[in-house]
Amino acid sequence: MEQGLDAYIRQQFGLGEHDIRTYSPLALAYIGDGIYELIIRTIVTERGNKQVRKLHRETSRLVKARAQAAMMDILLPLLTEEERDVYKRGRNAKTSRMAKNATASDYHRATGMEALVGYLYLKDDMERLCALIKEALSRYTPDEHAGTEARNMYENGTGSTAESTKENMAESMTENITENTGIAAE
Repeated sequence: MEQGLDAYIRQQFGLGEHDIRTYSPLALAYIGDGIYELIIRTIVTERGNKQVRKLHRETSRLVKARAQAAMMDILLPLLTEEERDVYKRGRNAKTSRMAKNATASDYHRATGMEALVGYLYLKDDMERLCALIKEALSRYTPDEHAGTEARNMYENGTGSTAESTKENMAESMTENITENTGIAAE
């Protein structure tokens, strides 16, 4: 059986076994934040060599609190009871920090997602972790530039009615997520 990244790191650095049930939700979110970003950076980088600025922009769209919160809305019905419990504990954890440009609700849901990612990573369940992230990415549509895209479409004459603007934006966002992740949005 193949060894997971966490087990490999523990072995290489002589770290002992750990009981992840004793970890606080914020400790799980701490490691989960790094693991989630590593997964997204890997996906973005594997799509081709680009300027670091472009790599960062593509990654940022998917790791910000607002995106993670939207992805949790997609994933929540798919979680097991155990995974839901970890998510809820992370979401409800008291934090002294807030993400920039995020609502309190988005920030708490993102912290819950990061706790779930950390839990699955430390549990050495990379198959489940990647399956959930893949599902979230396949169904997530970034909307942070919706206003700008609508204005540009209107100014360029490609979206003269509200309905056609909405359709063009949806098509553009679908292409954007497919381009940024390599996963076709449904």
